[in-house]
Amino acid sequence: MDFDLNNSIPIWKQLTSQLKERIASGDYKAGDKFPSVRDLAAEAGVNPNTMQRAMALLETEGLVITNRTVGRTVTADESIINQTRNDLAKERTQKYLREMQALGYDTEDAIKMLKDGK
Repeated sequence: MDFDLNNSIPIWKQLTSQLKERIASGDYKAGDKFPSVRDLAAEAGVNPNTMQRAMALLETEGLVITNRTVGRTVTADESIINQTRNDLAKERTQKYLREMQALGYDTEDAIKMLKDGK
């Protein structure tokens, strides 16, 4: 899985967001061992310190848990994962509605377009 990084947002924030998406989508399942910081940093092509900063935020949010003997694992708490999934969906919905409003569509028209698939 490749990371998609750009210069408009701090790299660690982009990494955090993309790792959250991987957890929410089930790429990394609840309770599974999480890849090491070095492995993830190599995959993303970033400094391990940058990846560590992203991982620290995931830990603060409760999505990743550090166990000294096992390393990092994805939380086994499905409610945290589901809440993250819902939060990401809300953010994308709001972004879609803002973009449609910028094009001159009201919320009802934007929803109709989604329902119609057109």
